[in-house]
Order: sequence, then structure tokens, then C-alpha cells
Amino acid sequence: MNKKTFSKSLVLVFALVILFFSFCVIFPLLCVLFSAKPSDFKEVMTQPVWHQAMKNTFWECICSSTLSVLIGYIYAYAVVRGRIPCRKFFAAVPIIHLMTPPFVGGLAFIFLVGRQGFITHQLLGLNVSLYGFWGLLLAQVLCFFPMAYLICVQTLAGINPALEQAAKTLGASSAKIFWTIILPLSFTGIAAAFLFVAVSVLSDFGNPLIVAGRFRVLAVEIYTQLTGWLKVGTSAVLGIVLVIPSVALFLLQNRIYKKTSKKIEMVGGKNGFGFEAAGKTGKTASLFLFMFVLIISLCIIAQFAAIVAGSVQKLWGVNKTFTWEHLTAVGKYSKPLSNSIIFALLSAVLSTLVAAVASYLVHRTNMPLRKTIDVTAQLPSAIPGSLLGLALSLAASALRFNNSVVLIVIAMTVAFMPFSYRIITQTYAQIDTGLDDAARSLGSNQLGLLFNILIPVSSSGLYSGFVYDFIRGVGTLSAVIFLVSFNTPLASIKIINLAEQGDWGEAAALALVLTFITFAILLLGLLTGKFFQKRKLKKGDK
Repeated sequence: MNKKTFSKSLVLVFALVILFFSFCVIFPLLCVLFSAKPSDFKEVMTQPVWHQAMKNTFWECICSSTLSVLIGYIYAYAVVRGRIPCRKFFAAVPIIHLMTPPFVGGLAFIFLVGRQGFITHQLLGLNVSLYGFWGLLLAQVLCFFPMAYLICVQTLAGINPALEQAAKTLGASSAKIFWTIILPLSFTGIAAAFLFVAVSVLSDFGNPLIVAGRFRVLAVEIYTQLTGWLKVGTSAVLGIVLVIPSVALFLLQNRIYKKTSKKIEMVGGKNGFGFEAAGKTGKTASLFLFMFVLIISLCIIAQFAAIVAGSVQKLWGVNKTFTWEHLTAVGKYSKPLSNSIIFALLSAVLSTLVAAVASYLVHRTNMPLRKTIDVTAQLPSAIPGSLLGLALSLAASALRFNNSVVLIVIAMTVAFMPFSYRIITQTYAQIDTGLDDAARSLGSNQLGLLFNILIPVSSSGLYSGFVYDFIRGVGTLSAVIFLVSFNTPLASIKIINLAEQGDWGEAAALALVLTFITFAILLLGLLTGKFFQKRKLKKGDK
């Protein structure tokens, strides 16, 4: 496409995308960089307390990511290739868990294995505290293994079963097939899952805030130094220190994916073989896999049960009297609840729209700065939420902009846009570019091609991105904790505040109601989508 053929509408949209990324991503990060003085860097690099926080963050990231990927891969293997009963149920459990607000796991941890935990105190009679590294490890593994599971499911379901059949005809055992075929072909998925989970663990804020205790990690210290000690420079330097490994992991993930994805496709990694085409495990292996997914599923179900029980008990671990008091008290938090839902919906729509337009500009046009847009659209996935919130706060201060509603929506949009961008890019890649030429030959301009053809055809990818952005937006903490004001309270922040104050019943009740509202909206969206799809099919038949 020649530059002269660019329509005015496309140029206008291109300019809007550039402005959005400039003011909402690049400029805030520059504000963080320039707010740190040499003395702040010296303080962070010389004081032992920050050295320990860096070590804690490193080991917590390595251990949590490794265990999350290990559990996610075994769980995915059981679902895709294991001969286990209730496979559809077990396949849905991690997805449902992923769709719940992330702080639910932290609250459930307190109820189950805290000082007055149901398991540790009431069942086992132990007077122990799992606050610290081990508690944080447990909470994060249960929180993040569904991410690894989803990636590994796609990888395992995409392995060509003909390779196994050929190996079996040559006399290879099931164990040898796994170690020589399945596992090597799973490397891309395992590596991508580890790097993706590692970035998420580094930026995790809710779990460390609730269960880490005195175990300092950088994501929480960024917040503490600014709000507790008013040390903007120290907070900025800690954010810069944290973003370095995040960006490195992000770049490594992209590099590994680009190098190995083509190789996997050539060797036998064609997508779409699905569960039914997968090989079957032996009886002993199937029994082990069934027990494994059963235990993990029970842990997840126990988290939900703990939240429900905590919301209807007078005082968790002390007074088990049944009460509706906590649930009825949720009414006074109607504003935080409505804000969380409305802001999450707005940001999900905006992030999906920006991702759809940016992906179109990068992959379906010859507009300038395409590589810059591509990198910038994915960059927020490597930025810890607490650093992003700090960056937007500093940028707003520099511009003397104090509309917290706009800032919160921008923070949610930027934080979760990379997922929408990636999934929409993959969806566009499956659409033949010949459709673009056909549309133009019929008189459609470039922007009309996007909104009248590509977006409708890519509705499934857009909806997936929208759902993810909405779910993460409802429960986000770190990206917005610097931006909330008295007039813009959020349910996620209120739940954390209640937990810190020891109001466990109200915290559990509010978390339960928020979770149910989230699922109700998603169910309504799903039913609405099916309804319109059926109407479209009926019209097509006529």
C-alpha cells in the first residue's frame, strides 16, 4: 500500500493511537525515570533492607513460577491426554478460578491456613502461622497456575497424534513417548507459561499485601514507600529495579516464541487436534493424574467455600454463629461495587478497541511506526501494576490532571490491553488478507474494512479479550491503588482495607458479592451473544 492511498480517517485513527500510547504509556514511564534522583539510587543500592527485598522478590518469583508451571502442566496433561473421569469438569475448574478476582485467594488463605485457619487451627489443632515466604508461595501458586494451565492446554492439544502413533508402531513405551516426543514439543508452551507467570508474580500486589507479613517484596514496597513514608524517589527507584527483570522476561518470552513456534509447526505442532485426538495414558498414570487434579480442584473449591463460610459466620475462627449481618452490610458498599463494575466495563471496551485498531495498523497496513506501536502495545505486560499506577500518578501530577475516574479507567485499560492485543492479533492472522483486497475492490476504505469486516469476523477473539480485561479490571489492586480518591472508591481496595482492619466477615461478604456480580455479567454477556448468533443464523437460512 502506498502512503498516498491512506485515507484521512485512517490517518486520524493512527494519530489517536499514537497520542494514546504517548500520553498513557511512554510519558508516565518517563515521569518515573526522571523523578528518581542519584541519591535515591544510591540509597536503594547501598542499604541492606533493599538488598533483602530484591532477594526475596527473586526467590519468590522463581519458586512460585516454577511450581505454578509444574502444576499447570500436569493438570493440563491430565485434562488433554489423561484417561480420567469428569474431564470436562476438571477442565473448567481452573478457568472458573481464573475468572474470580485475584484477592479472593489471599482472603481464602487467611481463612484456611491463617492463625485461626480452618485447616491449621480447627482441623489439625496447630498454633502456627504461614505468613511469610511459604504462605505467599502457596497463595501465588494457587492463584497463577491456571494461567500456566491455559497455555499448556493449547500446547498439548496442538501436538499431532500421528507422531505418537508412529512411535508406538516402532515399539516405544508410553513413558518414552512422553520424554522423547510430548515433553520436547511442549517446550514452547512451558517456556511461555513460565515467563508469563513470572511477570505476573513479579507484579502481584494483593497476595503479598495480605499474606507476606514481614517478608518484603518490591511490588508492595513501591506502594509502602510512597504512601507510608512519602518517598517518591525511593518508590520510583524500586519500580525501576522491578521493571528491569520484567522487561527482560517479556523480551525473552517473545524471542523464544518466535524461534520455536515455526519449528513446532513443522515437526508436528499443528493446532486444533483437540482433546479427543490425544493419546491415552495407562491405568496407573491415569489414577495418579486423577488424584492430582482432584486434590488441586478441592483446593480451589475450598477457597470458594471459605469465602462463603467467612461471610456468614459471626467471627471466623472464634464465633461460628450463623449470621446474615456481613452480607446485609454489603449494601453500604454499593458505590465501591458499582464503581468497580462500571470502570472495569469501560476499560474493557476501551482496551479491546485500542487493541483491535493497533493490531490492524501494525499487521494489516503499511503505516509508519508499526514496530513502535507493536512494542508499546505489549510493553504494559512487562510493567508491574504498582509501577504503572505510580507512573500514571506522577504523570497526572506533572500535567495537573486530577480526574481520578479517567485515571483509573486509563490504568485498567493500559494494564490489561496487551492480552487483548495478542489474542486479536492471532485472530487477524487467521483471516486471509485476500479479504482486504476484495473489500477494497468493492469500494470499502481502510477504516471501513476494519469496522465492517475484520472486527465482525473477529468477534470471538475480541470477546475473549474483553472478558479477560473485564475480569482483571474488576479485581485489580496495584494499578489503581495510587489513583483512587474519596469520591472513587473501588471494591477491591475496600476489601483489602477491611482485611487489614480485621473485618474478615465484611471483607469475605464483599468479595463474595463482587464475584457473583462478575459471573452474572459474564453469563449475561454469553447468553446475549448466543441469542444474537442464533438470530443471525436464522436470518442466514432465510
